[in-house]
Amino acid sequence: MYLAVLGRQPEISIAELEAQFPKAQFLAGPAYVTFSATVSTINIDRFGGVLKLAKALDEKPLEFLQKLPEGKITLGVSDYSLRASRKSATLEALKLKKILVRHGRSVRVVENKDATLSTATSLHNGLSGKNERKVELIKLDDEWYRVIGVQDIDAYAKRDQARPARDAKVGMLPPKLAQILINLCGPLSEGSTILDPFCGTGVVLQEALLMGYRAYGTDVDERMVEYSKRNLEWFTEPENIHSRAASPRPVATGEARSTSRCRAPEAPRMNIFQVQQGDATSFTWQQPIDAVACEGYLGKPMSNIPPEIKLKTEKQECGAIVLGFLKNLASQIKSGTPVVVAAPAWLREDGIYSRLEILDEIADMGYNVHNKTREGLIYHRDGQIVARDIIILRKK
Repeated sequence: MYLAVLGRQPEISIAELEAQFPKAQFLAGPAYVTFSATVSTINIDRFGGVLKLAKALDEKPLEFLQKLPEGKITLGVSDYSLRASRKSATLEALKLKKILVRHGRSVRVVENKDATLSTATSLHNGLSGKNERKVELIKLDDEWYRVIGVQDIDAYAKRDQARPARDAKVGMLPPKLAQILINLCGPLSEGSTILDPFCGTGVVLQEALLMGYRAYGTDVDERMVEYSKRNLEWFTEPENIHSRAASPRPVATGEARSTSRCRAPEAPRMNIFQVQQGDATSFTWQQPIDAVACEGYLGKPMSNIPPEIKLKTEKQECGAIVLGFLKNLASQIKSGTPVVVAAPAWLREDGIYSRLEILDEIADMGYNVHNKTREGLIYHRDGQIVARDIIILRKK
């Protein structure tokens, strides 16, 4: 049994996990979800919406801790029980420490500022499961879990901020969201080709490469094509390989580069990327296309809630581009191909986001719409005017 601590928009995090583990049984809590999955390992670095991943203990927490290798133990406790508090988590940690010290073990307890340790606290104290003697335990009522992965927020920040080609005017797709969009496509074979027809500065392509897929991007703007190429060349440089989150998948490389220069020690095979200029509403893509994950045109940047007449114009323009792209794509992909699109949604005075009303037209083009209500699948920050409405499709 696994426990996943969810990101700030739990519905999106759960949808991401459900897409990757379609046969698993999920039980959601306020900020976490428990599930069973018939896999030997799960790499948290592949999940943009999961803050921590833990696995159920088969024994009592004290018995588990007593079996750890000799040396000082660093212990953190997070309590997700119904009536949890900072005090309850601290007491559990100190109780375990007291008994361990009595048996001759040296223990440092990571201080709780709340009932649960923050992702940053867990990460920077080394409680990510990589060191056997640095442990975070999660208490959920009478059940205990050991954390086996913590989201590497530092690696995400570098992948987002250190890329050489950036343009704030065209919007910045967070790497976490790029991973989520790819994962919402469902389980894919290693080396599958991910198409992003609106590649921009290449964030989806970058994350696809990191996850072990082939990356294929197009964009109508020649400048964006050059930005994507520059960023992907940077991303696959040897000195950057170990500065990003580790992945068991092969490390990606550009098609024009020497594979010997870009090979990581643990990477026995290379994937490639390809970026071309092309209008998504008319371009003919090369095959194969195994999945499509993209952020479509979001319209003009906005700092204030738009009036109705302006919103109507924005909807018409953005909707026409999304529909034109999907119509063009439909004849170029096989039945069963997943397509995940982040379309725009606009904040209204009542605090509700207004979406593009295009689902019936999409269905008529030959797609199954997997999340027609899309409740909870609008990715946004608090007060953000233009948000991303995630639409999950599959070719009929």
